Order: sequence, then structure tokens, then C-alpha cells
Amino acid sequence: MTGVNITAWILGLGLGLMTLLFIFRIILTWYPQLDLNRFPLNLVAWPTEPFLVPMRKLVPPLGGVDITPIIWVGIFSFLREILLGQQGLLTIMSRVN
Repeated sequence: MTGVNITAWILGLGLGLMTLLFIFRIILTWYPQLDLNRFPLNLVAWPTEPFLVPMRKLVPPLGGVDITPIIWVGIFSFLREILLGQQGLLTIMSRVN
């Protein structure tokens, strides 16, 4: 494996994991009575909250619904496609080497 392949693998794993955590976070917003500071919900809340706090300052809730996790799913999916998709930057770089 080359350095580009290792980087692409780690980046793909990280972006995929964050996308999955934000999808779980979207599901958790359906249940506002749940305590996100208790195990195992804190495994979803703690890694996602640093991304959500600044985004909530930019995008207020629409009709009382927090859409910031949806925005982050879109951002991470977009980054994964741009970097690792079929025509992604790292994919093309790994083919050149």
C-alpha cells in the first residue's frame, strides 16, 4: 500500500464513521427526552457536538427542528465523494502512482 492508499483508507473510514454518527444523531433528535450524557448515547453525542455547536449559531432551527445534523451528513458525504469517490482526488492520485 502506498501513502495515498493508506491516507484514503483512513480518511474513508473517518468520514464514513462521522456520517454514521450524524445519522444516529438525526434519529436521536426524534427522542428529545433521552439524556445524551448517558452511556451509550454519549458515544454518539460527544464526537458530533463540536461540529453541531458552531453550525447551530449559523443555522437556527427551522420550525423548531434542528437541521444541523442533516447539514453535516451532507458535508461529510460531499467530502467523501470529492476525495474518495470514483472520480475523487485521492482515487485519481492512487491510480497515477
